[in-house]
Amino acid sequence: MRKLVFLSTVLFLTTSLYAQKGKSLHPKTKGKGWTDLFAKDLSNANYPDGIWTTDKEELTASEDQAIWTEKTYDNFILDLEFKNADGTNSGVIVYCSDMNNWIPNSVEIQIADDYAEKWATSAKDWQCAAIFGHLPPKEQKIVKKPGEWNHYTITCIDQNIKVVLNGKLVTQMDMSKWTSGTTNPDGSPIPEWLNKPFAELPTQGKIGLQGKHAGAPVWFRNMRIKELD
Repeated sequence: MRKLVFLSTVLFLTTSLYAQKGKSLHPKTKGKGWTDLFAKDLSNANYPDGIWTTDKEELTASEDQAIWTEKTYDNFILDLEFKNADGTNSGVIVYCSDMNNWIPNSVEIQIADDYAEKWATSAKDWQCAAIFGHLPPKEQKIVKKPGEWNHYTITCIDQNIKVVLNGKLVTQMDMSKWTSGTTNPDGSPIPEWLNKPFAELPTQGKIGLQGKHAGAPVWFRNMRIKELD
């Protein structure tokens, strides 16, 4: 009961913060409870050899293979920066319960170069800051153009997910409303490869980053996490 009350309080305070205009929606990540998502030598990560590398504290991949935390996370705030190339299509993966078959067994917060025609003309729930295939962001093209750094803050508390991109709260999801594996609550179709209803997915799991997908790289830096339980 104490944990439930604590998490409800955190969710209320987080929502209140998001409602206050003019204040930074990205947290300070140097305080108590914040740690690096991955060690500098990637010793606490699961990834295929020779794919993921770090240079000047920037993490990137040469192939379409994900990198995963060894640790399982439940409720947390994840704060990071990413940089797109021309045509980037990647993502931040949370609540993953099966790394070998992660696509239907996780939630993906989309990273995309919304300025590339291929993604600009795609479904809105394929664009940057969407919950991929399920929920588009409230605004499009909040992501910066290729070559510029973007700032993501993703808060996951049980079935509630909030996404802040470059200072704007753009996506809020209550997974319990996604009771179908084929149709979103608004009637739009869910891609057939995402056939597990979000309402039934575990709300704990590994955190991952998608690699060089769709032929374009992506870079990450300053990845910090704070657990809330």
